[in-house]
Amino acid sequence: MIIDPAQIDPRNTYQLLIGSIVPRPIAWVSTIASDGTPNVAPFSFFMGVTGNPPTLAISSGSRRGTKKDTLVNVEKSGELVVNIVSEELGNEMNLTSGEFPPDVDEFQVAGLTPIPSQRVRAPRVAESPINIECVLKQVIYIGNEGSESGLIIAEAVLWHVRDDLLTPQNTIDVSKLHAIGRLSGNWYTRTQDLFEITRPASQPPKI
Repeated sequence: MIIDPAQIDPRNTYQLLIGSIVPRPIAWVSTIASDGTPNVAPFSFFMGVTGNPPTLAISSGSRRGTKKDTLVNVEKSGELVVNIVSEELGNEMNLTSGEFPPDVDEFQVAGLTPIPSQRVRAPRVAESPINIECVLKQVIYIGNEGSESGLIIAEAVLWHVRDDLLTPQNTIDVSKLHAIGRLSGNWYTRTQDLFEITRPASQPPKI
């Protein structure tokens, strides 16, 4: 079947997108509002952009034409923390995805522990195995009028990694991380069924 996104309802196009791009990593973003209210919410339109400087991007869509609290807070404060979601935190992450008023503290809703960051004012999720403190570089708005998404581009300035996750080579042991990924609908995936593929040599073998 051939599907032309210009010929179908945008809601169906969105479902095609999230059903095709799988699995997606989850950025569990914590921020702080101008009045000091902490906020934490998950985003699965999330990727690394470049390693030097370490930069990542998170897309925050709108809800009924209104910016989400995370985007509002990031634009005003210029700061955020990306917390990685392990399988053990799936239910708590899901609770923070609800549509709450700006004055609601999702840390309290989900029973999470906010702890201070070192480089930014936004709190970290203590229960998360990895916290990445970030500063905003820019927000790019993409999309049709009334449904724009804000593409948050941020530089990672400090990592907090649970001690047992670090290998002797100072890499992350993904077999211990147990991160989860987003699929479509209510579906998620685990990252415990792992396999390795060795990258090819820089020169093709001679025949």
